[in-house]
Amino acid sequence: MAKTTHHVGIIMNGVTGRMGTNQHLVRSILAIRDSGGVRLDGGGTIMPEPVLVGRNPTKLKALDEQYGPLKWTTDLDEVLAADSLAVYFDALSTSLRPATVRKAIAAGKHIYCEKPTALSARDAYELYTLARDAGVKHGVVQDKLWLPGLIKLKKLIDDGFFGRILSVRGEFGYWVFTGEDPSRPAQRPSWNYRKQDGGSIIFDMFCHWRYVLDNIFGSVKAVSCIAATHVPRRWDEGGKPYDATADDSAYAAFELEGGIIVQLNSSWCVRVRRDDLLVLQVDGTDGSAVAGLRDCRVQSLAGTPRPVWNPDVANPIDFREGWEPVEPDAEYDNAFKVQWELFLRHVVTGEPFRWSLLEGAKGVQLAELGVESWRRRSWIDVPELNA
Repeated sequence: MAKTTHHVGIIMNGVTGRMGTNQHLVRSILAIRDSGGVRLDGGGTIMPEPVLVGRNPTKLKALDEQYGPLKWTTDLDEVLAADSLAVYFDALSTSLRPATVRKAIAAGKHIYCEKPTALSARDAYELYTLARDAGVKHGVVQDKLWLPGLIKLKKLIDDGFFGRILSVRGEFGYWVFTGEDPSRPAQRPSWNYRKQDGGSIIFDMFCHWRYVLDNIFGSVKAVSCIAATHVPRRWDEGGKPYDATADDSAYAAFELEGGIIVQLNSSWCVRVRRDDLLVLQVDGTDGSAVAGLRDCRVQSLAGTPRPVWNPDVANPIDFREGWEPVEPDAEYDNAFKVQWELFLRHVVTGEPFRWSLLEGAKGVQLAELGVESWRRRSWIDVPELNA
């Protein structure tokens, strides 16, 4: 009996940007195609068939020439009207996303999109209700859940390694160059630093922190945040100076269900002297762990040293020793590709996929409440969003 190949047409809007090209097109969709498709239990495969959409034909043609042959167009309405294209993927800038996702839902497309899904919790929740009521399948990119370091950390929690978790401390970020020196261009697009264009590290990163905290440690119940625009002047892609109006650093605390306290700093104005660009330290009654993007190390209660405060002599303890690596030789696939495969399974077979537009709305909600906390200089409770 022949095994079925399910061809799934995907409208990929906004993949000419760095993240859209590298993570979603090349390392996810094209990598899935090159590997023979998504293999289904019991036989059969899913083969994604992308059509690239964008406003700049030169950039689209360049992707076709480098990675193709690829289908591409600048006419979004034309591809939304095509019955052969079942999925709409959106990697546009956040300010443009709600309008295009609404159009795709109205066209009956299944929705998969980057985050934040909108610039307000109201708009983000509306996208969820529109997709729910239209009966289309929908999902939001929540890639950090499939990072090797966080997979290892979640397994430690599931295995009961920590005992009772007390707290989580996180540091994220790196120095993003201003663009003033042409030989050291900025690593992020200039709109990220203009509030009027949807820029904000709170909106960028709190959408990540919401799903990381909810899925790994426990539901977020309250937030306290203060942010800043530490670097007020930057240079855009054309070398022109502009005023940075968006927050570039955020310092936050979160209270989770079960009483876990989380402290998370996010900054584009920090130089890295830690194990990775993202580091989470989890402390529990029976042990602790430090997880980065790929690695994770643990220290059990039995292996915990007993320091004594004495600043008058050199400390005899090397605090970096005594931490054991967790599964250092384990192999993991690209986090974006893993979630794409799960979403394609959801579309074709109906397998559960819980990272929906509702989860995306929760991330925007937390970002919005983080901004409110900063404005009010107070703790803000996080209400539940109804499904």
